Amino acid sequence: MNKDLINSITKELSGLYTNTADDRPDAILNDYPNSVKVTNALELLLDAVFPGRNPENEISSFGLEAYLSQTLSKAYQLLLPEIELAIPLRWSGSASLDKAQQEAVSKDSVTDVSKNAKALLTDLFKELPSIRQFIISDIQAAYDGDPAAHSYAEVKMAFPGVLAIACHRIAHKLYKLNLPVIPRIMSEWTHSQTGCDIHPGAQIGKSFFVDHPTGVVIGETAVIGNNVKLYQGVTLGAKSFPLDENGKPIKHIRRHPTVEDDVVVYSNATILGGETIIGKGTTVGGNVFLVESVAPGSFVTANSAQPKVRGLK
Repeated sequence: MNKDLINSITKELSGLYTNTADDRPDAILNDYPNSVKVTNALELLLDAVFPGRNPENEISSFGLEAYLSQTLSKAYQLLLPEIELAIPLRWSGSASLDKAQQEAVSKDSVTDVSKNAKALLTDLFKELPSIRQFIISDIQAAYDGDPAAHSYAEVKMAFPGVLAIACHRIAHKLYKLNLPVIPRIMSEWTHSQTGCDIHPGAQIGKSFFVDHPTGVVIGETAVIGNNVKLYQGVTLGAKSFPLDENGKPIKHIRRHPTVEDDVVVYSNATILGGETIIGKGTTVGGNVFLVESVAPGSFVTANSAQPKVRGLK
């Protein structure tokens, strides 16, 4: 080993790290939530709302209720200290809460992080039965919406779109509870597992199905109604990024479209803008680019050249 080379590169690299209080390398390692523990907790919560999803878990050996109790206990113990690390991040960084939101947060949540973390985690756990009800509707939508699906077990065990929305429903609840960092860790892990990038802030109704979810992107302020179906490569994105007086993107504003009930969006369609509304019952064809609203019951297609078929010579 070339010690002189290692020492030289070490000094050069160390000078390139920031020393600001909220972004020091040691802070990321020690003072921020542990992404591995967060994703492990997410998988445990998935096991609780999807009993039998993981074949390594032997539920029958000691009963469903005992299994659920043990799984939820593990998730609670794993997630609580990570939430305690995340809560103080509400008041740090350029993207922290705006003034109105800060005033709405009680002083107890600032001075007693442990108490606030337990209350937040309690709220999440109380919502798990409701989250499972939503996931059941998503499984039904996947089974009904894909003729290649031959059983509910196949949908639950093998469909990445179902995994993506199940993870999102857990992360979204934590996002709604104003927990920083952790929901995004969950959503990016889900992105890596499924190819489907759903920001935890997106609001999604029941019976949601993403068929072949690779490349699907759903932005933070998107609102999706009930019984909506998306295909691969669909983007529900922002049309532009308004800047403040310092040239920085303005946070906490509507940037992404609304998709009403019973809409189908086919592959590689791009729909942009916070004022864009896709009316109920609309079908959006493949490769469409939309930056304006469409009326309910519309059929939207791309203006492209007609295909030509030639015989082989």
